[in-house]
Amino acid sequence: MKDLAKPILVVGSLNMDLVIRVANLPLRGETIFGKTFTTFPGGKGGNQAVAASKLGAKVTMVGAVGRDDFGDKLLCSLSEGNVDTSYISRTENSTGTALITVDDNGANSIVVVPGANNDCFPSDIDKVLDLVEGPGILLVQNEIPEETVRYAIRRAKEQGWITILNPAPARQIDNELLSMIDIIIPNETEAAVLTESEAGSEEQAAQKLLARGVAAVIVTLGNKGALYCTAKETCYIPTYRVKAVDTTAAGDAYVGALATALSQGKTVLESAKFATAVAALSVTRAGAQPALPWREEVDEFISKQEEK
Repeated sequence: MKDLAKPILVVGSLNMDLVIRVANLPLRGETIFGKTFTTFPGGKGGNQAVAASKLGAKVTMVGAVGRDDFGDKLLCSLSEGNVDTSYISRTENSTGTALITVDDNGANSIVVVPGANNDCFPSDIDKVLDLVEGPGILLVQNEIPEETVRYAIRRAKEQGWITILNPAPARQIDNELLSMIDIIIPNETEAAVLTESEAGSEEQAAQKLLARGVAAVIVTLGNKGALYCTAKETCYIPTYRVKAVDTTAAGDAYVGALATALSQGKTVLESAKFATAVAALSVTRAGAQPALPWREEVDEFISKQEEK
């Protein structure tokens, strides 16, 4: 029987996460002692690709890493997560890195050095779209050059792909590009920046994005769940109560899970509810890609929650 699930194409960043655990995040100018130091494969693009693949999606990744040890480890992690790495370039720039500080409550602060991520070019999009089966679902973020994000969305839209943008880190988006986006998934802070709205006014921000041309908005709200908004409906999706260990890849887990459910024929609202469970489970573990759950784990988690 033919697999009717849509393929997922992730165009985005690949970073090695350098993670320091601390009791409390440092204040400006403050020097503190860390508890532990570890490295984890990460990057928003890589995380979302692995998240979707571990949940059962057919995923191809487009990006760039350096010809260094971090690049080797990132490619290995993607392959172990069943992601197709055929379209990832090796460049002379060093592999992207992210310095992440995580406190005892799971909150974090992050500094990213793009490195080879700046070598993800529009020409890389042409190569993969000409060869990969489609149309499917495109996932992009803002940790690669802006011109590549725009080109990927435009080319995919022309070929009938569902386009999803996770606008992190936040930067201004013009109405022409917004009109080519089927689903935009900012967090609360990013939504405020994109729409010049006050923090905490996610409904107002979502309505502004809809008015500017995007088809659907999902604002992730951390432990408050998510807001789903289209021209026809607005609703809040509650989260699951869990003890957070590390929130580093929660947003990426959410985006990858939503794309996976969509690829398997679920509605956007159904997909958003599934993504909420995946993100909740991911924060109960340390690290980025190692924390992303397999489908069997998510199904078991949801089943246990429904029994309560």
